[in-house]
Amino acid sequence: MSQKVTRRQFLNYSLMGVGSFMAAGIILPMGRFALDPLFQDQAEGSMITTSVKAEEITEEPVKVDFSFDQQDAWYESEVTDFAWVYRDGEEIIALSPVCKHLGCTVTWAGDDANPNRFFCPCHNGMYEKNGQNVPGTPPRGPLDQFEVGTSDGYVTIGERFANEII
Repeated sequence: MSQKVTRRQFLNYSLMGVGSFMAAGIILPMGRFALDPLFQDQAEGSMITTSVKAEEITEEPVKVDFSFDQQDAWYESEVTDFAWVYRDGEEIIALSPVCKHLGCTVTWAGDDANPNRFFCPCHNGMYEKNGQNVPGTPPRGPLDQFEVGTSDGYVTIGERFANEII
C-alpha cells in the first residue's frame, strides 16, 4: 500500500530541498575561505639570495639588486628592488633606498658637497651612512633597514624593518 503525499507535504519537501541547496551554496564558500590557509604551501624562507658575494662588501655602500615574485590576488609578477649594502666591522648592513620624506630614491654620495652621505634629490634631503637623517633637511626619520645574512657566500636580503643601528 502506498502513501499519498499531500500538497502541503510536497510544498514542505520542495522548500526544504531548495533552502538546503541555497544554504550550502552560501556556507561552503565561507568554509573554504576559512580553511584555505591551512592547505596553502608555506614559504621556504623570506630571505632572497642576491648575486653579490659577501666578501666583496666593503665599508663603502654599494647598490645590491634583488628580485622576488609577488602575488596580488590572481596576478603574479616579478618585482626588482635594491638595497644599499655595506660592512660595519664584521656586520653587514643593508639600508632601504626609500626616502622617508616623500618616498624618492636616495643615492650614496649623490651630492658633491656631501660625498659621504646618502642624498635625496627631491628636496635635498640627506642621511648619514647609518641611515640617520641629517637635522635641518626634509627627511623626518631614518632610512629603514633590511634583514641581511649570507648563504653559500652570497648576501641575502630579507624583510624591511625600522632602523635599529642609530
